Amino acid sequence: MRQAEVMFAPEIIDVAQRIGSRLRERGETVAVAEGSTGGLISAALLAIPGASAYYIGGTVIYTATASRAWMVGEVDVPAGMRGATEAFAGWLAESVRAKVATTWGLAEAGAAGPPNPYGDPAGHSWLAVAGPGAGPDDGPSTATCNVLTGLDDRVANMAAFAVAALTLFAEVLEAD
Repeated sequence: MRQAEVMFAPEIIDVAQRIGSRLRERGETVAVAEGSTGGLISAALLAIPGASAYYIGGTVIYTATASRAWMVGEVDVPAGMRGATEAFAGWLAESVRAKVATTWGLAEAGAAGPPNPYGDPAGHSWLAVAGPGAGPDDGPSTATCNVLTGLDDRVANMAAFAVAALTLFAEVLEAD
């Protein structure tokens, strides 16, 4: 058994390998801003040998305090924005990309469990990928996806959100 399989389900490693291969082939980089996944997205990308060629850095944005400290500045904060929304995930992806000058920004914002203070249920997350070709035109844009697992299991939701975020990123890379 590979060491990474001790920490992760094989499907998360498989998708992280696809991402790593594609980014290395293209000479592109990624930065990650994640919330309720607690670093699982970054850990999966870093579990792939050669990750230093494409992974520049990441941060866990678990609170509004962390968001203000690490993400504000490069990209304007939309008025009235709150956490665990499509707008927030998109802003995180764009901000982390700009903060560390990477090709791609990958973000996750949700509620693994229990429900968050905003009233979103456990098992709710928004994912976003910002970068060239991420949207319908070929310019810099953002692709988003909503995940609703229907589960109250915090750990299972964290894993599901990480797999979904990496899958979205792989799909964007492979479509480009």
